[in-house]
Amino acid sequence: MLLLTGTTGYYGANIVYFCYVCKRFQELFWIRMKYEDYEKALSTPRLDKYRQACNGDKNKALILYRCNIKLCQKFYGILGVLEVVLRNAINVHYHNQLSDGDWLITQAQMGFLVNYQDVIIKERDKLVNSGDYSHDKLIASLSFGVWTFMFSRNCYKNSGKTLLKVFPKKTLGLNQKDIYDDLDRIRLFRNRIAHHESLCFNRSGRIYVDYVQRIYDLVVKYIDFMGYEPNELFYGVETPVSTIYKIKELEAAI
Repeated sequence: MLLLTGTTGYYGANIVYFCYVCKRFQELFWIRMKYEDYEKALSTPRLDKYRQACNGDKNKALILYRCNIKLCQKFYGILGVLEVVLRNAINVHYHNQLSDGDWLITQAQMGFLVNYQDVIIKERDKLVNSGDYSHDKLIASLSFGVWTFMFSRNCYKNSGKTLLKVFPKKTLGLNQKDIYDDLDRIRLFRNRIAHHESLCFNRSGRIYVDYVQRIYDLVVKYIDFMGYEPNELFYGVETPVSTIYKIKELEAAI
């Protein structure tokens, strides 16, 4: 109920009421794209899996599609944080252990970074040719795959079997293979996002986000293993938790 006090109160009350009416008008009468318009823009095969997962309900299909986009957006942020923290930890570790400010190039030239040595040298040459080379810029230019590969058996062995020290709070008994497998799962999941794949289905096309939840739990776990408080590190960054919950609610309503 609005309390009107004099001319000013009357004027203010009318503004509030006008805003309320506009909002309700938008909610009730705003013309949105029809499902067929989305289908034309995004392709029938792409939307069909969402519609089928929602038992033919087109409205729920669009909600699920938008939720999948939000999942990708939110994961992109936290995976970016993990990547930066991990590569910095690896860089500091080898810089100190090898007493080499350009350790990455040295290791690549010695053939220790199997599979990625050519990639690293090529990236170095690109930066040198542009007149903008520095070790830090080389570190930042390399893909997440390079850093996860550091934990592969041969690479780990070639570099002295010390890299697990970047995880001072890791679970007791967790070995090189365990860590490599976990980080590789995260890498493959990240690639799915980069290729705009759907994250909210299982192989049979049904709504399924338990695997997505497990990936998020892995990200949080490895942030913690490196000695950081995940909630503090992700402060101000949207995490996928609420979107995962919304998708589960949608699944329950179908």
